[in-house]
Amino acid sequence: MPTDEELRKMEDTGNCFACGQNNPIGMKLDFKIISNQYIAKTIVDKNYQSFGGVVHGGIISTMLDEAMGGYLFRTGEPAFTGKLEVRYRKPTPVGMPITIRGWVENRKRNVVEMKSEIILEDGTISAEGYAKMVVVKTVE
Repeated sequence: MPTDEELRKMEDTGNCFACGQNNPIGMKLDFKIISNQYIAKTIVDKNYQSFGGVVHGGIISTMLDEAMGGYLFRTGEPAFTGKLEVRYRKPTPVGMPITIRGWVENRKRNVVEMKSEIILEDGTISAEGYAKMVVVKTVE
């Protein structure tokens, strides 16, 4: 189990690939907590595409994971992804506005079941995520 000092070191998210504002190659996602959901609006750059103007599946997975794990981290519960499932419903285009959101579905001790989704500008859900996040307990 991590000590309090180790957890404090984890709190520096400036270089996180998904949300870190200091990472020169990162996505710089800017999430806000709104009505018990963790929400970010963004336009994914073509540097994160796989082919033909479509966001790479790994990037989709990253955004969904961040919407879940980041929510817990921001609310004072550092956690790690224990299980992540992604359902790709339709291609997510680069260069177009999208909304990413995540929320808590259920809790059992230190395991939090969460869901997330990516929503296109027209309201269509392009991808869904489901995760079991494991909340880290500190050692005194």
